Amino acid sequence: MDEYLVPTQFGEDEFYEKKSHFIGRLWPVQTEEEALEKIGAMKKQHYDATHNCWAYIIRDGAVRFSDDGEPGGTAGMPMLQVLQREGLYNCVCVVTRYFGGILLGAGGLVRAYTKGAKIAVDAAGKSMKRVWTALYIPCPYHLYERVKLEIAAWNGVVRSCDFGAEVELEILIAEAQAEAFLDKLIDMSAGTLEGMIIGQEYRAFPVE
Repeated sequence: MDEYLVPTQFGEDEFYEKKSHFIGRLWPVQTEEEALEKIGAMKKQHYDATHNCWAYIIRDGAVRFSDDGEPGGTAGMPMLQVLQREGLYNCVCVVTRYFGGILLGAGGLVRAYTKGAKIAVDAAGKSMKRVWTALYIPCPYHLYERVKLEIAAWNGVVRSCDFGAEVELEILIAEAQAEAFLDKLIDMSAGTLEGMIIGQEYRAFPVE
């Protein structure tokens, strides 16, 4: 299965540029219909806004954008380019503008809508959707901090951690790295630390 980035959650942020009020929003979506519903909801909520510009990318599906009345190429396309540069899929971005009476010019509009999309992406965060291998690792207490550092270095995710006679960890590691990670645990512990594969999952987890 492919691995790709998606928004972690809904994200929203806003700013003012020469008295115009810009509100950027980003949602994770699965289908084009869901993207269009989000756009429609924003147009209804902000019916009094000057513009509700938008862009969306559906994995193995539609890629669309709209300037919603702004000069051609100054809003929707710059927003789409932000999503593409960030490597995001299955997302829809809407940037709402309330005109403040001062014209921004074509270059100013491109910069404003680019910023509106970027702050929405930053607010939403990014998650990697991929096949993860679940590992069970019984860990002596004196190795616990070292193991945590290794998990972080390999971009792993700690799903559960139980403290008993020893620390029992259940973690997720990218499928392609699972065997190498287990070998690393053996090497760093001189053979005293050994994990086991307990399953696989195809899902998204936040990344830095």
